[in-house]
Amino acid sequence: MNLLVVNGPNLNLLGTRETQIYGNVTFDAFFADLKANTAHQLTYFQSNVEGELINCLQAAQVDGIILNAGGYTHTSVALRDCIAAIQIPVIEVHISNIAARESFRHESLLSPVCKGCIFGFGLDAYKLAIRAFEL
Repeated sequence: MNLLVVNGPNLNLLGTRETQIYGNVTFDAFFADLKANTAHQLTYFQSNVEGELINCLQAAQVDGIILNAGGYTHTSVALRDCIAAIQIPVIEVHISNIAARESFRHESLLSPVCKGCIFGFGLDAYKLAIRAFEL
């Protein structure tokens, strides 16, 4: 299976950003380990720019997308419309449990147009998303 992992704004700072919430492992280190421990083909894209995320999703030619849209989860109608428009299933992931955080993080504009959602399991959320695509 060919899967694309897409991370949105500020996720390039994992390992140094709010380590009490997000941990101290960089995403590059985590992704290298993730690729080494799966039989699936994984590619990765990260951007802090909403339009670049949309362009990536629209251009994707994969079997599934694992998306952590960061703060755009709660604000981006354009990203929601993109997910609804493409034919590739998307699983939304978040490292933290967004329902247990600040109230402005409780609503995801993306969840209703995603195949599934995984929140609050740390970086293991990405592993769980891969597993979900196997089901």
